[in-house]
Amino acid sequence: MKRFWILAGALAVTLGALTLAMLLGSASFDFRRYTVHRQRLQKVLREQPSADRLTRGLADEGTTLLAVARTHEEVAREASRRGGKSTAEIREKGARHAETRVYQSGDMLYFVFFDGGGVMRDFTCVSR
Repeated sequence: MKRFWILAGALAVTLGALTLAMLLGSASFDFRRYTVHRQRLQKVLREQPSADRLTRGLADEGTTLLAVARTHEEVAREASRRGGKSTAEIREKGARHAETRVYQSGDMLYFVFFDGGGVMRDFTCVSR
């Protein structure tokens, strides 16, 4: 009977350690993935590309344009459909800018905001 409790305890500790390792690994991967996408867009933002130039550049890398929203209603609709936890942020930024474009890069969505001259001014990354 004593051997059973030792084996059961060892199994519980092993499963607990494995679960913790998986949770920490998943959280680290998500943090790294999000950080890479944010840094990518921050670098692009410093160059202040036009909407067309950004769309062509992202398309060359395999990122697709999903939507172009020019009115507050269109921005609100896209934010509701695809914004997830960042819906309020997307609506607020979209209200301050003339155009919002939504791009998909792998499992991330980029909401990119452009001024009236078509120059990139801000962005929000959303995980799918």
